[in-house]
Amino acid sequence: MSEKELGKKWDRCLADGAIKVGTGLGLGIVLSVLFFKRHTWPISFCSAAGLGMAYGNCQSDLRSSYLLHRNEKEQ
Repeated sequence: MSEKELGKKWDRCLADGAIKVGTGLGLGIVLSVLFFKRHTWPISFCSAAGLGMAYGNCQSDLRSSYLLHRNEKEQ
């Protein structure tokens, strides 16, 4: 994998992580305000879930360069 390609993958990972953690944080705040008055665990839970999803996507994206892809025409 070239350095340029690796840099693009890391950029996608960081952007995906920021979006998912931000969305989880927003959803956690809404749930905390609407349903769970004075409890902050929904904020932590939703943010952690977003971080976990971003980590899984990043791990999959970084490992994809090591997988061998079979050409559809060779079948």
